[in-house]
Amino acid sequence: MNDEPNAGIRPDGWASVPRMEPAQAPRVWANGPGAARLRPDTPFVGERSPSRTVAPSPLDPGAGRDPHRVHRVLREQFPLTYDPLLRAWVLSRYADVATALTDSRFTHGHRPGDPPCAQTHVAVDEAELRSAAARTAFVLARRIAGRRQADLVADFCHWLPAGTVAAAVGVPYRDMMRLVRGRAASALAGQCTGQIAVREKALANFLANVLVDREHALALLDAPAGAIARAWAESLRRDPPVQIAVRRTGAEVRVSGGTIPAGEPVALLIGAASRDPERFRDPDRYDPLREDADQLTYGRGSCPAVLLAGLEAEYALRALFHAMPRLRLAEGFRPEHAGVITRFPRNLLVRPGG
Repeated sequence: MNDEPNAGIRPDGWASVPRMEPAQAPRVWANGPGAARLRPDTPFVGERSPSRTVAPSPLDPGAGRDPHRVHRVLREQFPLTYDPLLRAWVLSRYADVATALTDSRFTHGHRPGDPPCAQTHVAVDEAELRSAAARTAFVLARRIAGRRQADLVADFCHWLPAGTVAAAVGVPYRDMMRLVRGRAASALAGQCTGQIAVREKALANFLANVLVDREHALALLDAPAGAIARAWAESLRRDPPVQIAVRRTGAEVRVSGGTIPAGEPVALLIGAASRDPERFRDPDRYDPLREDADQLTYGRGSCPAVLLAGLEAEYALRALFHAMPRLRLAEGFRPEHAGVITRFPRNLLVRPGG
């Protein structure tokens, strides 16, 4: 997904960044938490007056490098505010975002794993998906095993989701990549499974989290069944690949900080909700053994895309360390996540030979 598409709400329910010049953008002021209102003639976001505080925007300059400061202010001071750059009301607390993702009073778009997506599923065999994910991951890992240095984002994460789908549906890989880039993957694999880009970014986030501590990554491979799945879910919580989703109210809805009228667009800050200290202990820390983990990227229902994403994460880790037992991050390199709509490390430099 592109972080700078055209303005408005995408058909799949993700947010898109409106192209708006600063001088054109109206600003939101609040006289207190939740008291947001539109003021077209006020100064730019970030300015303050003795009596009024400006609600920050997730699209403010610098938010792509560090959105968590903005998220923190919104959660604590502006649980409900209108953002003229997103052209939507903004929710940032876990309880509100989790409700909006499933409540029937919110419409427009769905996540893989939500009930409506079942209507788009094609028949899948879990054993075949597992085999396809394993075969593809091991082939890709072997291709980079002999290199002095590799970028797992470009050389592995970018290829594994598409390659797994290609193997699962019996399409030659070279043809699948052409179809994926031509946006025809869903015709072969179903709407959810054909959404390749989210799985690419989620996989990059997962590998970035586990490879920061190489010994911990190795321990996951030897841990009891389910340990990798738990670490995967924690990565989705701490670093969701999609940071902002958009819904629309079909009825008046009461949330933290006020009431949203019917027929209004609502931006759900999944990234902010996933680090809400009211819901998670020490929320900024990646803890693969976390007992209070809960991710908002996927719904809880049965969906081949959700299953496939978890299998890709599992076999990515197994294949990489099987092909490269001494694999580690390149010397001096630390993953840096970037993006405001989608967020993931643009590079993940590793030394295959240690």
